[in-house]
Amino acid sequence: MNLLIQCIVCCVLFSLIILPAQYKDPISMIMSYPPEIIKRVEELPQYQGTIKQREKSHISKKIGGLIFFVLMFSIVAYASGCRSFGATFSHVFTLFITVNIYDLVVLDWIIFCHSKKLRIPGTEDMEEAYKNYGFHVKGAAIGTALGFLVALLSSGLVSLFFIM
Repeated sequence: MNLLIQCIVCCVLFSLIILPAQYKDPISMIMSYPPEIIKRVEELPQYQGTIKQREKSHISKKIGGLIFFVLMFSIVAYASGCRSFGATFSHVFTLFITVNIYDLVVLDWIIFCHSKKLRIPGTEDMEEAYKNYGFHVKGAAIGTALGFLVALLSSGLVSLFFIM
């Protein structure tokens, strides 16, 4: 029951981090958009230089997020009673995969693919590109690999902490 509640809380927190920023300024998440849309945005005069600027920021945010998730999930797993590498890995990977699947199905397929408010001005005619479900599946596969890495690092951290 504890893990289920944690999964729900993680999904809600993830939504609160992603959705307000994306609705306020869709271009803020441009690096998470399908490549056809990114290409169009690069061609639009009002966004000149935006992609390269966002790309650098995107990489920094991903690295910072990875470190944050390792620390956060380590603390959550430890507070949940995980003391061994295997128990921690299982707990963290379950949390991460739950959020990853939620992101794919709810945030990407249901909200992103169908919300007109997330259309970047100048790309409104690209309905097919916005509904590129395969693009989001590829992103979820990358998310699964990142989840594996986060679970591995979190498990190592908890194991190291527990040994001390």
